[in-house]
Amino acid sequence: MIPDSPPTEISITPLIQGSEFSDWKSLNDTIMGGSSLAKCRSSEKGLFLEGNLVEEGGGFVSCRSPIFDKPFNLSKYTGLILDVEGEGRTLKFAIACDKKPLSLSNLLKGDIRWVASIPTKKNGVSRLKIPFKDFEPARRAKPVRLPLSFDPTCINRFQVLHSKFGQPGKMNSGFSAGPIKVLIKSISAYS
Repeated sequence: MIPDSPPTEISITPLIQGSEFSDWKSLNDTIMGGSSLAKCRSSEKGLFLEGNLVEEGGGFVSCRSPIFDKPFNLSKYTGLILDVEGEGRTLKFAIACDKKPLSLSNLLKGDIRWVASIPTKKNGVSRLKIPFKDFEPARRAKPVRLPLSFDPTCINRFQVLHSKFGQPGKMNSGFSAGPIKVLIKSISAYS
C-alpha cells in the first residue's frame, strides 16, 4: 500500500482587497438595451455589486476594474482565489489580456475575455479557487473556436459578473434575477 502523500501547501499572494477596489466601475446590460441597474461600491470590506437584475433584454450586471497601467504577470502562479459573499449565485469571473503581436486573437474583431463560472454558497464567504487552465476564451458570451491558450503574463483587467449566460455559449443554471448584493472581498493569485 502506498501511503497518502502529505497535503501540499499553496502560496497565496493578494492582488486586490478591501478598499483597493475603489476605482472599479459598473457595466450592466443597459449597454445593449437591457434595464438592469447595479452599482459598484468600494469599502474596507471589499467591492459590493448592488442593484436589481432584469433578465429580459439583457440579463447581466457587473463590476470591472480599470485597465491596469502595468499588466499583471502571473506566470509563476497556478490560478486565482476569490473570496466572495455571493448569495448562492453562480458568478462569472472574466480576465482581459493585452493583445500581443502575431497572436491568433488578433484575427477577431473585438476583445476576448477569459471566463470561468464560480458557484458561491448561500451564506458566508466562499473561497473560490480558479486554476488558469479552467478559463475559456469568449467574445460576448460566445465561445471562441480558435486554438488559443491563456497567457498569464499580460493580464490587464478583471471583471465580476452575474449573468444569465455561464461558460461560453451556455446558460447559467445558477442565475437569479431580482435584487442582488454581492461582496467581493479579495482577489489573490496562488501557486
